[in-house]
Amino acid sequence: MRFSSISLLATVLVTTVFAQGGDPKVDAVVAPENPAVESEPDTSTIFNGVKVPPIPEIRGDEFDKTVADGYWFVKHHSPYCPHCISIAPTWQTLHEFYYTSKPVPGSSEDTSKTSMNNFPAYYNFHFGSLDCIAFGSTCEAHDVHSWPTFILYKDGVQQKRFSGAKDMAGLSAFVEEVLETIKPGSRPVRGLKLPQPGDTSFEQPEPTLAPKPAPVAPAAADEKAEKPIAPAAKEDAKKDNPPKDVVAPAAAANVGASKATTTLSSSVLKATPVKAKPTATPNPLGTSVSLTAESFQNLVTMSQEPWFIKFYAPWCHHCQAMAPNWVQLGKEMKGKLNIGEVNCDAESRLCKDVRLRGYPTILFFVGGERVEYEGLRGLGDFVTYANKAIDVGGGVKDVSAVEFEELEEKEEVIFVYFYDHATTSEDFAALERLTLSLVGHAKLVKTNSATLAERYKITTWPRLLVSRDGRPTYYTALAPQDMRDFRKVLHWMQSVWLPIVPELTASNSREIMDGKIVVLGILTRDHADEFLMGKKELKSAALEWMDKQTLRFQQERQELRDAKQLRIEEAEDRNDQRALRAAKSIHINMDMSERKEVGFAWVDGVFWERWIRTTYGIEAKEGEKVIINDEDNRRYWDTTITGNYIIPSRTSILETLPKVVDSPPKIKPKSTISSFEKFFFDIKMAVTGHPYLATGLILGIVLAAFTWGRGRVRRSKGGFFRLDDEKGGLLGGNANGKVD
Repeated sequence: MRFSSISLLATVLVTTVFAQGGDPKVDAVVAPENPAVESEPDTSTIFNGVKVPPIPEIRGDEFDKTVADGYWFVKHHSPYCPHCISIAPTWQTLHEFYYTSKPVPGSSEDTSKTSMNNFPAYYNFHFGSLDCIAFGSTCEAHDVHSWPTFILYKDGVQQKRFSGAKDMAGLSAFVEEVLETIKPGSRPVRGLKLPQPGDTSFEQPEPTLAPKPAPVAPAAADEKAEKPIAPAAKEDAKKDNPPKDVVAPAAAANVGASKATTTLSSSVLKATPVKAKPTATPNPLGTSVSLTAESFQNLVTMSQEPWFIKFYAPWCHHCQAMAPNWVQLGKEMKGKLNIGEVNCDAESRLCKDVRLRGYPTILFFVGGERVEYEGLRGLGDFVTYANKAIDVGGGVKDVSAVEFEELEEKEEVIFVYFYDHATTSEDFAALERLTLSLVGHAKLVKTNSATLAERYKITTWPRLLVSRDGRPTYYTALAPQDMRDFRKVLHWMQSVWLPIVPELTASNSREIMDGKIVVLGILTRDHADEFLMGKKELKSAALEWMDKQTLRFQQERQELRDAKQLRIEEAEDRNDQRALRAAKSIHINMDMSERKEVGFAWVDGVFWERWIRTTYGIEAKEGEKVIINDEDNRRYWDTTITGNYIIPSRTSILETLPKVVDSPPKIKPKSTISSFEKFFFDIKMAVTGHPYLATGLILGIVLAAFTWGRGRVRRSKGGFFRLDDEKGGLLGGNANGKVD
């Protein structure tokens, strides 16, 4: 008993001495309180000879509590996801590398948890993992819909998501940027040398930190201040051959150091920090990269880099004709945008997974999302689209009132998202999803400018509107779930993303012409003055027509409201409860979609001369004209009520348009198809317009034909024997052979 007490006292004294000495090995030695109880299996690893605890697997019900303090870089993953399994060694090695790194180079080797030279203690930065299969509701609450997703949290609040190449260099660059914001000037200017996934040891050379600031103390003081750091500077010079003005590591800034160190720290903190950011340049060689299934997954699917990719077949004539333009596009986009191509004969499985509808198919990718390019295949068309697509990688741009006015001079259609301090990260994440679908159509920006909010009379946030030539159209849904509904918002955007008077091209012709009555100006760029004047007149007519239609719609709905109110008052006067309920139940439809929309557009008469001549019988060389087209009914109008041609004039258009949209039209239309085609087209329209009546009519015709045919067949049928009563038997005589 006596020896037992002495032994226990000796153990306590030894443990205290080792803890004060800062031996890192003692941190890993923990004596169990009860030898009879088995400890949990140790899943720690060894990196550079230091024991590294496992990455915390955060439970969903304890997630908010766990990440409530400091910075947490969390991997949201699935144990069954191939990408998650592939990146697991990289994530583990990254954790081990930073955990064992010395935040303060040149100082002691103490990495205990209480030491400032311990990475988590110095930066209060931690790595963590969350299993989205086990805790799906938690991942869904953080808007995680794909794996793996890396998110940075600060004091329990989501800061930003990692977007980039999911490899050691990409993840480390993200971490370095965050660490530099936590402790400015503490990270290496030239970046870090990184281990390979799975390494258990790695020698990191002493880094060079911030450049030496201008001296603020006398020369004598400088000499004294530089003495403690001379060895570190010399070591840097030997390893990295830096300039002569290398300064001390950031360890000199620690409180409690010598006077010389304190003097230096004041000057180091005044230096401007230099952030180490990834310097990966897209398309550095200016070529179209030939992609295989493996390289496609690594370079396109598992990264956030934008890619413009052509899927083709070598035997396809259209692909062969487009090939020179695609090669030239790669040169034009050097250093700007990644250009790639996939041979679908060699990579048939990849093309099958992409679900191509034909060759060539051109897709724009950002990570796992994509959008199909549907424009023309000329080099200029490719370059124009690619230049607009470059901005997608930077996310939705935040603009001020001045920047927005500058943008209005360059863009015809701008979607503006108004936000304030209460706008959540979920709102911004939903907004970012829209950028890819808008490439090549319109610009999307966000702002919290009070000037713009006053200009557009914004009173609730967040709010979305589209500005077309300075004319706003608002997204009417205001509920948070409606603002985050990707499909609903995108459907609204698609209905308003065309300019007020767009140019008709092969790629947007269906979108402009179908389902509308379109005022189409036939203009030519050869006559610059007439061209500009014609566009101006078309736009003036379009704006005035839209104002009139809006006012007319409001007046009609007001009349319906007044009629409803009269019915209610009449029923109340008669004390007729049944009539009162019926009057109150009247619904006034505020949807304008029931009325056929009128659109405006213009077409290049020289470029589309043949189509204009064969469809409308108009020669572009005869001068600029306007036709009003009803594509759904294959008809058009090209003259006014007086028989004169419609010209690009606000007066001529607005005088003719009301007489065309009336039902029936007051001006006789012309057909865009031949009489033979029109006969079958009218039958088709009758069937589609009255499906039940057409079905009954067809069934009636079929039944009548069947009945008539059956009767004909029955009458024409004969047997093997014909019985003739006049001949009186089978053989033409009496059965007994007697004659009367």
